[in-house]
Amino acid sequence: MTILSTNKVKLGAKAADKNEAIRMAGRLLVEAGHVPEEYIEKMIERDALSSTYMGGGLAIPHGTNEAKPLVKSTGMSILVFPDGVSFGDGQVAKLVVGIAAVGDDHLDILTNVAMICSDEDSFESILNADSEERLIAIFESGMDE
Repeated sequence: MTILSTNKVKLGAKAADKNEAIRMAGRLLVEAGHVPEEYIEKMIERDALSSTYMGGGLAIPHGTNEAKPLVKSTGMSILVFPDGVSFGDGQVAKLVVGIAAVGDDHLDILTNVAMICSDEDSFESILNADSEERLIAIFESGMDE
């Protein structure tokens, strides 16, 4: 099972609010078999404790520390919200990257995602990707293999 695959990428996503966006990211992780259904609520809880909005149009929702035992395998989901989705306080995410990670994998993933998205050209390319495959290629070219 790969960390990233086309069934975990959604282009042109729309959500009414951050909780819906986080649930959408979590749902892709559940459908891919990385986590059980209850992990989604742990992602909502984690954002309530401390916003998973990272700045610059990027949010990286993930579960609470207590949710770690629920994770069956490391994976990430990526949703592009062309119109953005409010994460509160005027923060609008255009890219939402859901993470479920075994052990300390989440630290590597968070670092890689932050590095890729901090590069404006890469971030624009991600937002404007015309296919799931293209978006994955951009991410994989920036991730440490």
